[in-house]
Amino acid sequence: MNTPSPLTYRESGVDIDAGNAVVERIKPLVKRSFRPEVMGGLGGFGALFDLSGKYREPVLVSGTDGVGTKLKLAQQYSRHDTIGIDLVGMCVNDVLVQGAEPLFFLDYFATGKLDVDTTVAVVGGIARGCEMAGCALIGGETAEMPDMYPPGEYDLAGFTVGAVEKSQLLDGSKVRAGDVLLGIASSGPHSNGYSLVRRIFERAGRPADLDVGGVPLIDALMAPTTLYVKPILELLRKHDLHAMAHITGGGLTENIIRVIPDGLGLDIDASAIVLPPVFDWLQREGAVPAQEMWRTFNCGVGFVLVVAPSDVAAVDADLDRLGLSHRQIGYVAAAVGDNRVRIG
Repeated sequence: MNTPSPLTYRESGVDIDAGNAVVERIKPLVKRSFRPEVMGGLGGFGALFDLSGKYREPVLVSGTDGVGTKLKLAQQYSRHDTIGIDLVGMCVNDVLVQGAEPLFFLDYFATGKLDVDTTVAVVGGIARGCEMAGCALIGGETAEMPDMYPPGEYDLAGFTVGAVEKSQLLDGSKVRAGDVLLGIASSGPHSNGYSLVRRIFERAGRPADLDVGGVPLIDALMAPTTLYVKPILELLRKHDLHAMAHITGGGLTENIIRVIPDGLGLDIDASAIVLPPVFDWLQREGAVPAQEMWRTFNCGVGFVLVVAPSDVAAVDADLDRLGLSHRQIGYVAAAVGDNRVRIG
């Protein structure tokens, strides 16, 4: 009878030492994102955040998201250092919509075989995104799962919690007919519509170095999601914004209407939305109909403010001061039948 040879976790495909190496290398990156409310450091079973004394009637706002198939391009073109910014942006921009300040963030990184340099680059991008958004990266999970992912592939998910005073929560109740829609520029497709983006990119022969608006196409496609948190929180401290929308999956057609009360609709001026070069290329190369563009991509508008007409000039001036490119893209109007969003 043969005695079976001893097996180890490493021989089954999981390298605990590599995981420990990742933790040690990301510690200084993560620490830069910490806020005074963070208690302790990395390595505990649970992350601690002290909320006492900061809010009178805090409402917690949570969000979770990923970056979709933009991950495929990140892996194919080794853009590991910025995809983490996308992950943060998809989460923190969402909770911002209700007026919440993102407080902390957690990430989940899963791969078949842990590559230390790649993992550190990805988590470093997440930490940098958190720092840019003013929220603390206080925990996460790095999972090495042999046979679950092909070599070189990994998956990402993010989770954030924010807070807002109950009296300052944006719930759409202030929105009125005649309110103005101010569209704030995006950096590109952000992290939405990439199944279509990749299909167009592949069909065009992967022209990664094609000049699009003065930059290589792959740079335009991989530009990290704009983090709107800090400037928008500053606006909220000065102005009575009626509502806000983060333009993600569903595009302009389906996102703004989510913060508009029943009985009201949107009149969006298509001529006010000039497609940036990367979107123009996608539409032309993919022969994508205009309506499909509106409901798939942000089309250059990554965040929308709903503002009373009397406040537009003051908000305009502050957006200029904060360096946020923007323009009026439409109005809130009475709903007409079942068609609440009109773009024309």
